[in-house]
Formats: sequence, structure tokens, C-alpha cells
Amino acid sequence: MNLGNNISFLRKQKKLTQEQFADRMGVTRQTISRWEADEVIPELDRLVEMCGVFACKLDALVREDLSDQSKIYSEIRIERIAPFKMGSYVIISPDPESDALGYMDRWAENCGLKKANPDVKLIGWDFPFVTPEQQNRFGLHGYVAACVIPDDFTTDYPGVMFSQNKEAYRFRP
Repeated sequence: MNLGNNISFLRKQKKLTQEQFADRMGVTRQTISRWEADEVIPELDRLVEMCGVFACKLDALVREDLSDQSKIYSEIRIERIAPFKMGSYVIISPDPESDALGYMDRWAENCGLKKANPDVKLIGWDFPFVTPEQQNRFGLHGYVAACVIPDDFTTDYPGVMFSQNKEAYRFRP
């Protein structure tokens, strides 16, 4: 049975001692210890209360091995990226990522950016301002693609929105 292991795992994830968790649940520390050792199964109302504390479903608490899920997460490093200039393009379509990145790639070619800087960086992110109706009824999604533009590059070629990014962060495993 995974119940005792799950209680122990989730308690530690919340950074609670057995004593602190016992106070929160209105039981003794020994009761928590016995639950975690699978010596005693908590009453249903206690299990429901635990689900509220741990923000999990009752079925998962009782049936699944939740400690296995800790392996799906990895440590993340946050890196600061120096300010940069970019030209961006937003599109809403059934396949917006390919469409937006393709558009920006062609724009970089046509405006001379690729010639001036063959290693031009294309970046992109989801565009969240798509209505549920657009998503569900028409299968549309949004995406923003952008080219990072070197400070010394200028162009009057139309088709993108230019902006100066003051500061950015990159998340890496």
C-alpha cells in the first residue's frame, strides 16, 4: 500500500514535521507516525482533510505512488539575459508556431538581417489572448515569434513590431 509513503512524502514536500502536521490535523505525533508506517489507516474524514492540506485528490493519495512523481521535476536555473532589441510578429492560426517562425525567418531574409548576422536568433512564446471560442470552435491558437536584432542593425523593412527588451530571464534545467 502507498498510503503511508504518500502521507510521509507529501508532508515532507510541505516541509512539515510530524509534530506540525499532527497539530494541523488535530491528532498526536504518534498517530502521524503510525499512519506513515501503515500501521493504522486514517478515517475517511481525515483523508479528505489531508487532501485539502496537500492539494491532491483522494484517489491519488490512497492508490498512487506519489513519491514517483518527484522524479518528473528537475532543478531549474534562472539566468538573467542582457537587454536586447527585437522584431516580433503575432499570429493566430491552427498551427501558429510554424506559421510565426516561418514568417520571421522569411522576414529576416528579406530585410537583410540574415545577411548581416547569419546566426540570427529566433525566439518564440505562446500568445495567450485567444478566446475560448477561437480555440474550441475554430481550433485556433496564438504564438509570437521574434528575431533578436543586433544593436548596430537597422532596417525600414515593414512587417514586424520593433521593441527594446529591458531585461529578460531564461529558465534552464
